Amino acid sequence: MANATRHRRKQAYRWSEASRTVGLDTTIVVTSVALMAIGVVMVASTSMAVAESYSVSGWHYISRHVGYLLIGVVFALGLRLVAVRHLQVAAMLCLPLSVILLLLPFVPGLGHEVNGSTRWINLGIVRFQVVEAVKLLMIVFVAGYLSRHPELFRARFTVTLKPLLAVGLLAGLLLVQPDMGSAVVLVAIVGGMVWLAGAAWKHLFVLGAAGLPLIGFAALEPYRLQRVMTFVDPWADPFNAGFQLTQALIAVGRGQISGVGLGASVQKLYYLPEAHTDFIFAVLAEEFGLIGIVVVIVLFALLVGRIFGIGLRAMSVDKPFPAYLAWGIGLWIGLQALVSIAVNLGMLPTKGLTLPLISSGGSSLIMTLIAIGLVLRIDWELRREQLERPRRRKDWSV
Repeated sequence: MANATRHRRKQAYRWSEASRTVGLDTTIVVTSVALMAIGVVMVASTSMAVAESYSVSGWHYISRHVGYLLIGVVFALGLRLVAVRHLQVAAMLCLPLSVILLLLPFVPGLGHEVNGSTRWINLGIVRFQVVEAVKLLMIVFVAGYLSRHPELFRARFTVTLKPLLAVGLLAGLLLVQPDMGSAVVLVAIVGGMVWLAGAAWKHLFVLGAAGLPLIGFAALEPYRLQRVMTFVDPWADPFNAGFQLTQALIAVGRGQISGVGLGASVQKLYYLPEAHTDFIFAVLAEEFGLIGIVVVIVLFALLVGRIFGIGLRAMSVDKPFPAYLAWGIGLWIGLQALVSIAVNLGMLPTKGLTLPLISSGGSSLIMTLIAIGLVLRIDWELRREQLERPRRRKDWSV
């Protein structure tokens, strides 16, 4: 009995010693901090004119941005105390919770409408865009579902269909708000997770072919159709429908190789709408030029690539739930950054999507940092177990 107690104490000591030696992933921390620093600089640069137009302090938006940044960092670091297995247990609840969250903006007195879209709920001192939380909840839900079906490539068609039906329901609610940009990103995230899980190509092809008419029908809404036509030729109506896109293209063109300099952007001065949120990348391109564009893209590539690497490492040690969770978060950050950058460069129709970690917007910033905190927790658990495993083998061999 005494020997068993002594052995448990030694094991507990070794476990705590291994936990202390495991730090945070350097690549994720450095790239995230770099992107956040760029975001603080660009929000400060772009929001002064916006604040003046609303007759508030010039530091109004940047102070709020920094506040949301600190809240997100606190939540991200706090998630290191939450084991990933607890999320796996709660994964089944994430789908009904997502539906409830997307219905909240339609509750009278709670929902808040901006520019004809009801996407926010009023929490008193702040407004929260519920779809940002739904993205993470759906990633957790689908990761839990896929971890329970390890051989998806051999599974029946209905097994592949179920998570896509779930995301289809949420996409339908988003289209009612309306928020087609988030709906497309959410469907792409879940579709990518199902593909990474090894779903049969024939199943994905059938589902993709079936979904195309629905996407086409949604795009036929008058304002969405106008956006598509504007995207094809924004200069046909540069002072009305094509105004936002043409001003963004002018900003990108003025930047050339090295940019006009920090704070010297002209387009942010009442020309480019949403310069501090959806079109912050266009102003970044104007002030820092091609060099700034390449730096931001490389930082996102390093961040997303490292997140996918952590997912691969989790799968290699037979931990499917953390693997799918990391891959889903990587798809989320990567796809949203790709779409936002492409919109700013005139490569996709205009959509109301923020650039992760850079654009002003509390909901997106906080939830993105929480997602990165989850990835850091996954990496921390994997490295802690890796440190402990050789010692356990050595103990048993004595």
